[in-house]
Amino acid sequence: MATTAEIADAVVAALASVPGPIPVQAGRSWLPLADLTEMEALRVTVVPAGRTIAPAARDLLVHDHRIEIAVQQRLTSDAAADLDPLEALVERLALHLAHTPLVITGVSWVGAEHAPLVAHEHLNELRQFTSLLVVTYRSWETR
Repeated sequence: MATTAEIADAVVAALASVPGPIPVQAGRSWLPLADLTEMEALRVTVVPAGRTIAPAARDLLVHDHRIEIAVQQRLTSDAAADLDPLEALVERLALHLAHTPLVITGVSWVGAEHAPLVAHEHLNELRQFTSLLVVTYRSWETR
């Protein structure tokens, strides 16, 4: 059975093939901290964020793996013309992951949550676009 970290690595690999006008180079991190000067370029960070385990049947456990994907870039303004393409990118990431199986056997995409669409405090205080996409993948284990 795959670990949450292995699934996060597979998500990074899947994001390498996202189509569109903005190229995606994602990286995985346990501690996604970066200096503000590093945010001039688009930054996509994948974090293994959590796991729940529950019974699915008498002899079967279900593991739900929570993977967080932060999309960040420093901007010169908070104009819609600057924010909209980045927001569209996050939507493309979500749809791409929904339709692209991971390279790990026995893992299925369950769903995605996109919140916040834009972190207002980052935009206001740092002039930085920050959006969080949370995807959940499921695996099973027999007891």
